[in-house]
Amino acid sequence: MSKRLQVLVPEDEYVEIQGAARECRMTVAEWVRQAMREARSDSNRPSDSTDARLRAIAAASQHEFPTADIDDMLRDIDAGRVAS
Repeated sequence: MSKRLQVLVPEDEYVEIQGAARECRMTVAEWVRQAMREARSDSNRPSDSTDARLRAIAAASQHEFPTADIDDMLRDIDAGRVAS
């Protein structure tokens, strides 16, 4: 059984939504339903963002960049400020 949901939005926001729906060749109602489904499915998958972060860290760890001890780097930065 379907239920009616009434949502009030400012007119300028409605015009934007209307334009987006038109670009997708659908009604405003269908566009909103799809946007709500997408938002709901995205919020139900917190592990996806965690997985994405872990994949990014794993990929970054494959690179080799010059590094130094953090205390040495901070000392060098401070020394550069003093020399300026």
